[in-house]
Amino acid sequence: MKVGEKIAVSGKRKRSVARALIYKGEGKASVNKVPYELMPSLMRLMIEEPLRIARDKLGNLDYDIEVNVKGGGREAQIEAARLAIARALVSATKSRELRKAFLDYDRNLIVADTRRKETRKPGDSKARAMRQKSYR
Repeated sequence: MKVGEKIAVSGKRKRSVARALIYKGEGKASVNKVPYELMPSLMRLMIEEPLRIARDKLGNLDYDIEVNVKGGGREAQIEAARLAIARALVSATKSRELRKAFLDYDRNLIVADTRRKETRKPGDSKARAMRQKSYR
């Protein structure tokens, strides 16, 4: 990756879409313009997972990552953001070893979870539940 070059990557989870920009820098990461270090503990740990794995495999990370997340709930946004961060690191470094480390640790760091909410069927009360009927 050249200096000044930026790579854009996206990650999805349920209704959340995260867009990550990665470029040469000092190793900072932010989600919706908030540094990940200032997030609540569980969110911070989830965002930190791909960064820690990358530091273990590659050593010092000299990339800045900006993630913008829209839609969905808080948990889905965090999962979409960590997916985008992991994908961005793999695409910036072009490291097969890093990709394999992400897949071995948690497959959802590279491969998106494509499950979605099943749509409601007409005439029924819910997606799968049938309306009750009385025979008497």
